[in-house]
Amino acid sequence: MPKFLTDTTPKPKYDAILIGGGIMSATLATLLHELEPTMKIAIFERLGRFAMESSAAWNNAGTGHSAFCELNYTPESDDGTIDIKKAESIAEQFEISKQFWSFLLDKGYVTEPKTFINSCPHMSLVFGEKEAQFLHNRQTTMVKSPLFEGMEYSTDHEQLKEWIPLIMEKRKESEVLAATKMDLGTDVNFGTLTRKMGRYLAEDSAVEVFLYHEAKDLDLLRDGTWRMDVKDRMNNHKQEVIADFVFIGAGGYALPLLDSSDIPESEGYGGFPVSGQWLVSFNPELVAKHQAKVYTQATIDAPPMSVPHLDLRIIDGKEALLFGPFAGFSTKFLKNGSYLDLPESINFKNIRSLFGAWWHNLPLTQYLVRQVAMTKSQRMQHLREFVKDAKAEDWELKVAGQRVQIIKKDEEKGGKLEFGTEVVVNENGTIASLLGASPGASTAVYAMTQVLEKCFPEKMKGEWRDKLLEMIPTYGQRLADDAELTAKIRNYTKEKLELDY
Repeated sequence: MPKFLTDTTPKPKYDAILIGGGIMSATLATLLHELEPTMKIAIFERLGRFAMESSAAWNNAGTGHSAFCELNYTPESDDGTIDIKKAESIAEQFEISKQFWSFLLDKGYVTEPKTFINSCPHMSLVFGEKEAQFLHNRQTTMVKSPLFEGMEYSTDHEQLKEWIPLIMEKRKESEVLAATKMDLGTDVNFGTLTRKMGRYLAEDSAVEVFLYHEAKDLDLLRDGTWRMDVKDRMNNHKQEVIADFVFIGAGGYALPLLDSSDIPESEGYGGFPVSGQWLVSFNPELVAKHQAKVYTQATIDAPPMSVPHLDLRIIDGKEALLFGPFAGFSTKFLKNGSYLDLPESINFKNIRSLFGAWWHNLPLTQYLVRQVAMTKSQRMQHLREFVKDAKAEDWELKVAGQRVQIIKKDEEKGGKLEFGTEVVVNENGTIASLLGASPGASTAVYAMTQVLEKCFPEKMKGEWRDKLLEMIPTYGQRLADDAELTAKIRNYTKEKLELDY
């Protein structure tokens, strides 16, 4: 019987405790166990299964974020030049994930790559002459980097009908559209991947996995270790557990857990919960006409996470189309959270940050209010900007995951919203927490190597380095400067992950 289904109780002391059963904790646990097999590691997950929150398949867009299609990663300056530094960084981070997953397959820790990753072209689509020129400038700049070699650009309607037949139906010849296409794109089921990793950890490694166990109230002890309360939610049993190192990978609940630690680095952090909704179609005729992920630009006042996109999804072997995201609002920090999460997170340490961020983002607040008030017919009108004759009966509304956007201290504004993923670590490197959202899961492996570098710097430079290079062959190297290495590593991961671009 798997260890996490038995009646075992946690030990009183561990070398490392990881809170949360999503892609981040599963990745970090696997890395740590591989780097130091004798390390005593425990994972505590409050729900009954791995990947039931942000990592779940329908709770995110499944985009293997490589900056191929996300236009907000390539800002345009006043003189028309395109800055691709952020795009290159994100593309490199996803290449790190693909290398690590290839290693897991090679070792037999996970199997059947097509159950969690599939080739799916990534495309950007814009409307009008001005935006077409921007997209062309972007493409001509990006193809100079080895990471974006092969990116195609077209404004030709006949070409676009081959690439995106569903979107091109009933378009007038006079309409100006432009698109770029990268066949290297992927669709990823992070839920399946996380559960595969979780099963390996629970059944075939020395890592101890405890489901239905909730960790609360972190306290720093005099000897530098961390004490936390752990509740067995099935048996209503509570106990104290001590760890030398703690990682908080609990999605939206990372914020209150980090706050309970009272480390100086946590001061001023607040969170604003935003839920998402998708229009989803399982109509095979529509799916057959749209075999790509197509991103466009966010509307004015909309946050980067709300960029409209029409995506092919492959979940449990079944293809579907997904359009959105539409923002929703709940005071919960997790989909399976409490409506008191937001009010209980407000305190004297972060109220100035929260107020400052709200005051300086009033248009965003108005945008969210409009989004929450939308009817299905209004959402269908947005979809018809992509699919001219979209029929309401072909599409259903699905509620996506709950995200908590980071709010940080800002000396000038009091507080500011952050839309990325951020690792917060204390001075001694004994506690680390992951905050934020997109690109999130896609860059999990890179984010967890950042945690390791900050918390175990000497080992990362010394005894762990050779093993790390076995797992991530390009670790420490910059792909954007090396076309030969980029091609070599992509050929390797293509074979291991059974991609068919």
